[in-house]
Amino acid sequence: MTSAKTDGLFTATDAKNPDHFSPTDWALFGGVSLIWGASFLLIAYSLEGYTPAMVTLLRVGSGALTLWAIRVAMGRKVRIDSSDRRPMVLLALVWVAIPFSLFPIAQQWVNSAVAGLLNGATPVLVAVVSVALVKVTPSWRQMTGVVIGFLGILLIALGSAGEGSSQAKGVVLILAATCCYGVAINIAPPLQSKYGAIVTMSNMLGIATVAVIPFALRDLGGNQPDVAATASVLVLGAIGTGCAYWIMATLVGRVGALRASFITYLVPVVSLALGITLRGDHVAALALVGAPLTFVGALLASRRA
Repeated sequence: MTSAKTDGLFTATDAKNPDHFSPTDWALFGGVSLIWGASFLLIAYSLEGYTPAMVTLLRVGSGALTLWAIRVAMGRKVRIDSSDRRPMVLLALVWVAIPFSLFPIAQQWVNSAVAGLLNGATPVLVAVVSVALVKVTPSWRQMTGVVIGFLGILLIALGSAGEGSSQAKGVVLILAATCCYGVAINIAPPLQSKYGAIVTMSNMLGIATVAVIPFALRDLGGNQPDVAATASVLVLGAIGTGCAYWIMATLVGRVGALRASFITYLVPVVSLALGITLRGDHVAALALVGAPLTFVGALLASRRA
């Protein structure tokens, strides 16, 4: 991967490991894939007791509290420079506040399996932003992986949209959230490199929590919490948000934004398996055809940059 330094929000940052994935890289890669793959199932359970906006607030808030508690225990007292506050706020909006608000709304029409499958479009958008704004040129292997993975996601989206107008609306919302991820994963590397994963992610989730509070308070009467929904949203926050973002930021620093984003080519496989086995989700035949292509994309991403 070749890169050129740029000024402003999008700055090229060298990965610690531009070579083939190490065992540690694969462990981080696989761990966050499993966690985020299960997150779509936890969202579905959370929506059985809470409104979409409240799911977002509880998820982001508990994730922020988890990372701040870990950070305090680690003694990481680091102040964010004034020049980095604008990128940090933007990162909180496009990586958490906006997409996390869109996913629960979309999952009122789209099941957890399809939501996870569509999220696999992230590497395509990360590659587009990398080339257009960060001025980073991916290797031919990475671009081949992006193209193959995109073909799989295209099959998934076409099959899902064909299920009806309501499901098509959910597909559009999920793809909008995925566009946010494409931008965010390119903003994160300089901040992660400067402050470390735990500091960057705890600040980001704290800002995002404040941003989503007004939306969650608009319809308090719509919440009907029970033990299962509450447990689901708290696990979703502490593990599926706080710990997962910590792992993801670490992976971005180790292997680069584009290669780290290829976890979303495995997330759909996890969400598909859990959605079908635990909730009996229906998935279109085209989605099942497209899913194996995600493995090929992930394997190509792991090669030397």
